[in-house]
Amino acid sequence: MTGQGPLKLDTSKPHPARTYDWFLGGKDNYPVDEELGRKMLALDPRTPVMAKVNRAFMHRATRWLAENGIRQFLDIGTGIPTEPNLHQIAQQVAPDARVVYCDNDPIVLAHAAALLRGTPEGVTEYVQGDVREPDAIVERAKEVLDFNRPVALSLVALLHFVTDEDGAYDLVERLLSQLPSGSCLTVSHATADFTPEKSKSAVETYRAGGINLALRSRDEVGRFFQSLELVDPGVSLVTDWHPELGEPVPGQDDDVIPGYGAVGRKV
Repeated sequence: MTGQGPLKLDTSKPHPARTYDWFLGGKDNYPVDEELGRKMLALDPRTPVMAKVNRAFMHRATRWLAENGIRQFLDIGTGIPTEPNLHQIAQQVAPDARVVYCDNDPIVLAHAAALLRGTPEGVTEYVQGDVREPDAIVERAKEVLDFNRPVALSLVALLHFVTDEDGAYDLVERLLSQLPSGSCLTVSHATADFTPEKSKSAVETYRAGGINLALRSRDEVGRFFQSLELVDPGVSLVTDWHPELGEPVPGQDDDVIPGYGAVGRKV
């Protein structure tokens, strides 16, 4: 593991990765994360289904990328390990796939060993880093990945925690600028398009917990791909993106799951 500093856990306020872990039924979270999770559950009882649907999208997108020749993956905003992880999906298709995980939550570092159990033919590595420091992430990733060959950049359920004021679009463009032609971008992103009142309350709830939430429209999510060639079906509901590549999540069809997903290719 590269670029790691001392482990500094802050359990006084919730963290998106640990709250997401709670939604998924994991054990690597703290009372403050559960408290935020329960508030979100009160706003919308489907929140755990949304988390599982998002993870299922990541599985399908990774499978599609591996089946279409991608052998290198850079996953930023990895989250706490929940099997199957991205590298397990990729290496099922291509045992020689190389994967670099990156997250800014020290608890992910504490569990990084679970992220590193890959195939003998492939490589998995973990770096501690923040998407707001893209150059540092790329420099560490270059120790494992060959940036002369295509890389799949995965920003799954991450960008809605990066506001426009934080330069979300610029950060993504800076990351993409360092990837060669043939590389791909995978994004999933929460939206307020279908539940404006609930979403407004969700933003306020997260803000009260010290977390900024930027829910973007379909067109705003599409802006992340403005320099790329979108893979069919383009920016779609996460449940509608190549459903044939995975199993449906129980409850996903009860109502619209308010999130978009897309994959784009750098030409």
